[in-house]
Amino acid sequence: MKSPRRLPRPTLDSKQYWEACARHELQLQRCRSCASFRFYPSPVCPDCTGYEFDWVRIEGLGTVYSFTIVHRAPDDSFAKDVPYIVALVRLEQGPCMMSNIVGCSADAVYVGMPVRVAFRDAAPGVALPVFEPQDEGLHTQAA
Repeated sequence: MKSPRRLPRPTLDSKQYWEACARHELQLQRCRSCASFRFYPSPVCPDCTGYEFDWVRIEGLGTVYSFTIVHRAPDDSFAKDVPYIVALVRLEQGPCMMSNIVGCSADAVYVGMPVRVAFRDAAPGVALPVFEPQDEGLHTQAA
């Protein structure tokens, strides 16, 4: 029997982030004191320990900072996806996000590759941010 994939469980801090993702928007918290962006959502700025922030919609552009190619599924709910790419993406605003690189073959991904956010609907009302190459020439047909 196939095990179901786990879906995000929004917390008080991350609820607005996940609601934005469901609308296919990427939003980050920006500190009102020092103006730094942060990810993952939290009540305190890691740079200045400020407590006040705004949610800001961003374009979702970044670069691949590091990545790995998964060839062995952690459980059977991922089996149809292998091989897949897990990457640390540095956003233009500074924070890093761990996500998947989609829309290109595993051998086309490289450190420093420009990427942009895309969204994959995982369940009704739940969308997950993933990243795809900004260079249209790297896109695969199956993406």
